[in-house]
Amino acid sequence: MGPDLDIQMLLRLLLASFLGGLIGLEREIHGRPAGFRTHLLVSLGSCLFCITSIEFYRLFGNFSGSGPIGIDPGRIAAQVVTGIGFLGAGAIIRERASIRGLTTAACLWVAAALGIACGVGLFYLAICVTLVALANLLLLKQVEKRLRRDTYVLVKVWGNDTLDFISRVYQVLAECGINQVDAKIEKNIEKVTIFVEFQIKRAKEGSSADLLAGLSELEGVKKVRVE
Repeated sequence: MGPDLDIQMLLRLLLASFLGGLIGLEREIHGRPAGFRTHLLVSLGSCLFCITSIEFYRLFGNFSGSGPIGIDPGRIAAQVVTGIGFLGAGAIIRERASIRGLTTAACLWVAAALGIACGVGLFYLAICVTLVALANLLLLKQVEKRLRRDTYVLVKVWGNDTLDFISRVYQVLAECGINQVDAKIEKNIEKVTIFVEFQIKRAKEGSSADLLAGLSELEGVKKVRVE
């Protein structure tokens, strides 16, 4: 590998680091665990994998036409796509009834793609993808805030095990504009108590406080939790 080629490969690595770092900077500002350094390193490592794959092909590929080419330059890049899935899965966190980290996982996936694109010399395409990704993260987030979206909450109720307990709980839900609830019910035969847990889509006009107050007023209810 000559000096000119060394400089070209170095520029590819630097550009991959810069573009991946730009996306990571947005995640860092919003307090995500996978931030500036993580995205930079993912993009840098992907670029190096791609450059190494191309160099393997240049050094060991059979270009004489006397036989099949023994080196596939796309194999290492393909493994990057598979491998980044494990890092992305680690960024996804489930918190009660919600899931966080999907956008960060997608950003890591894009950062890996940027590294591969820079590794093969698709600089213009990599820059365009970075701009689109940043526009998505910065501008479309404002659009999302204006959208009306469904809100899901997890409700847990503890009370005395009476015949009409569950029906009265469902009645309170209906009064709050909540219907068709799939519940998980647990009974304690020895203590004659019952536990009901269900995930609901909260009505647009209601609130968790209204639901909590309605369930708390039920006769026989010992404890209520809305998450």
